[in-house]
Amino acid sequence: MELKKRPLGQAFFASLKKWVDRCQLEPIKRVCAMIHQWLENVLTYCKHPIPNGVAQGLNSKIMSIKRRAEDFRNVENFKTAIYFNCGGLSLYP
Repeated sequence: MELKKRPLGQAFFASLKKWVDRCQLEPIKRVCAMIHQWLENVLTYCKHPIPNGVAQGLNSKIMSIKRRAEDFRNVENFKTAIYFNCGGLSLYP
């Protein structure tokens, strides 16, 4: 099913671009130009609808760990802290 979404997205954007070319509204033309600039990324999202919110949340958690303990003695201690806080381990039986 996902393989069909990319050509549909391309066809939709092509028809949208034709409409925008005839349009007289400059803000709409700017938005269309921005979409055109990032069209490959938009079409990739159509094929694989996976948001990056989870990765951003995990990155935020890692940055919080880094701020709390700026002076880890070595990289292994930092990695252990990340595994401990982000690993979802249950400390209680």
